[in-house]
Amino acid sequence: MMKDQEPALLSETRDGILLLTLNRPQARNAISPEIACRLSDAFAAFAEDPDQRVCILTGAGDKAFCSGGDLALTLPLLTGARSPETEWDHRVLDDPTVMSRSALRNFELNKPIIAAINGACLAGGMETMLATDIRIAASHATFGLPEAKRALIPFAGSLVRLPRQVSYCVAMEMLLVGDSLDAESARLAGLVNYVVPPEEVLPRAWALATKIAANGPVAVSEIKRTVLASSGRTLEEGYALEDAAKDRVMATSDAREGPRAFMEKRQPAYVGR
Repeated sequence: MMKDQEPALLSETRDGILLLTLNRPQARNAISPEIACRLSDAFAAFAEDPDQRVCILTGAGDKAFCSGGDLALTLPLLTGARSPETEWDHRVLDDPTVMSRSALRNFELNKPIIAAINGACLAGGMETMLATDIRIAASHATFGLPEAKRALIPFAGSLVRLPRQVSYCVAMEMLLVGDSLDAESARLAGLVNYVVPPEEVLPRAWALATKIAANGPVAVSEIKRTVLASSGRTLEEGYALEDAAKDRVMATSDAREGPRAFMEKRQPAYVGR
C-alpha cells in the first residue's frame, strides 16, 4: 500500500497491547474528520475487547504527536464554514458522539492509555493527551493550548481536565495566554511522567505497557475506574467507591491466582475474571 493510501490511523496489537498511531505526518498529525472517526471507533473497540489490556497512543514521524484539529478540514466543518464532502465529514456532523469519544470525553474507558509523545502536542492533540494515564515525552516535544489566540476555546475536555492535573495558575496561563511549554517544563508541571530522547519514547511506552498488561486486568480496570469516579467527591463517597471496587476484585479468580502464584514462586496466569 502506498503511503498516501494508508489510513489516517494505524493500529497494531501485540501481547495484549494496542498501538494506535495518528498517521498524517505531512499535516503534523492534525485531527481530520477521518482521524476523529477512526479514533472514536478504535477506542470503542478497545473498551470492548477483553484481549486488549493497554493502549499506546502516538503520532507518525518525529515532528508532532498531534497538532490539534485540522484548521483546513475539521474546524471549518464544525463552524459551518465548510460543507461536508466525505463520509467522514457527514459522520462527524451527524453523530455527536464521534468527536467526544475520539478525545475520550463523555466516554467511560477503564483501561490504561499511555501517550508516547513524539513531538508537538497542541490544541486538540493536548486535549486527547490529557485523557491518557501515563505520558512519555520526547525531549523536543512541546505542549500548548493556543485556541484563544484564534478566538476559539478548547472544547474537548481541557477546561475541566487541565486545572485538575496541574496547578490553577499554570492551567490558566496555558489557557489564557496560549503559549507552549517545552518538555521539561511540562514534566515539572506534572503533565508528563518522563522526558526521554526521541528514539526512546516508544520503547519506554512499550516497556510500561508490557508491565501493566502482565497485571491483573480486573484490578487494573477497577483502579482506573475508581480513581476517575472519585475525583471531586467527598472522602466518604470515595471510600464507598473504593469498597465497591474491592468487592468486585476480591470476587475474581485472578485475586486468588495472584497470591497463589507469588507463594509458589511462578508467574501468574490471569484470565480477567
